[in-house]
Amino acid sequence: MNKNDLSILKGTFLHTPSAASFTCHKEHYLAVRQGRIVSLTPELPEKYAGAPIADYSGHLLIPGFVDLHTHAAQFRQRGLGLDLPLLPWLETYTFPEEQRFSSTAYAQEIYDAFASELLYQGTTRVVTWATIHEESARLLCQALEKYGLSAYVGKVSMDCNCPEYLKEDTTQALENAESFLSSYVKGPLVRGIVTPRFAPTCSRELLQGLGQLAARYQMPVQSHLSENKEEIAWVNQLFPERAGYHDVYDYYGLFGQMPTLMAHCVHLSEAALERMREKQVFAVHCPDSNLNLGSGIMPARRFLDAGVPVGLGSDVGAGHTFSMPQAIVRAVQLSKLAFLQDASQKPLTLSEAFYLATKGGGRFFGQVGSFEAGSELDALVLQPARHLQTASPVEQLQHFLYTQNAAAITTRYIAGKQRS
Repeated sequence: MNKNDLSILKGTFLHTPSAASFTCHKEHYLAVRQGRIVSLTPELPEKYAGAPIADYSGHLLIPGFVDLHTHAAQFRQRGLGLDLPLLPWLETYTFPEEQRFSSTAYAQEIYDAFASELLYQGTTRVVTWATIHEESARLLCQALEKYGLSAYVGKVSMDCNCPEYLKEDTTQALENAESFLSSYVKGPLVRGIVTPRFAPTCSRELLQGLGQLAARYQMPVQSHLSENKEEIAWVNQLFPERAGYHDVYDYYGLFGQMPTLMAHCVHLSEAALERMREKQVFAVHCPDSNLNLGSGIMPARRFLDAGVPVGLGSDVGAGHTFSMPQAIVRAVQLSKLAFLQDASQKPLTLSEAFYLATKGGGRFFGQVGSFEAGSELDALVLQPARHLQTASPVEQLQHFLYTQNAAAITTRYIAGKQRS
């Protein structure tokens, strides 16, 4: 192996190769080649002597965070109207804000701020939503690329049951979706993702066309599922011929035919749960937004026990922060409340919640979210607080997650490249 292809990071590495527990490697050497981890060893192998070393002795290195569901266009409305339930909140705050993205100048300003904030908070991979506006969606891709973030970006599609100013003509919606998606089929950092807003705002023709685009371009899919009881009743009224909310997506090729993310999944039937397990559809747990909008608690333990893949999402703007440490903490807290309601739903451990925000969610991007050989290197370098210098690495991580002090992140790596 050519030593010139290698770089070495030295420090204390903490990750979750499995959700069951943390694994710590004190003062080890991590060898990286072309963005992927080659080895993690207590001593520097002789064959790597002479390779450049980034020495982070005394620091804690953890995998970068993976946010599987957030709305870039809702950056400005964080914290606004969060005493409302879902549907009134959309009508009062979200839809009017998204209309502003018809202005590319406004989109460029907000999307740049969005990408900068993600990087600051320690998010290294994100799956995010733009709006119906294709040109603005392209600006979001450019902003993410500028900051070196790895992402899937969705240009939203919707053609009914929404304000006229956001309603697309069905034919034009499909043409715009294809134009955007075809430009981002593959890319070193940013790719497209098929994005029906949610079943109520999509006609049968639009859903069918989007399913066909996903198959044609072999692209993943994201949407919302069973977030709110009123929403579920609405879907059942709009699609009486289908066997539930999930079956609307499934029927039109938008539910596991390609890799799929479904956000929320708070009120899910056994049939839907089994279909998600069978087709390995990701359930994206968004704890903050479910609390803020009063939607309920996603039964994370039920999904994990059933073998459904689970990740975490900040879901800004229904969530009010991009901090994935907060999503981790909230997931643990909500699982404790769920346990009080149902003793069979054992609360999440911190290692399990951390896994969901790293390797668990990272599976959507490939080999991402741990320091195992073959994984892409996404890493955060943390400077432990002075009064915690003698604490264990796990205790240092606990403090960071619960205090959510992003200023403790001194350096960020994404796909092997230092980004700050």
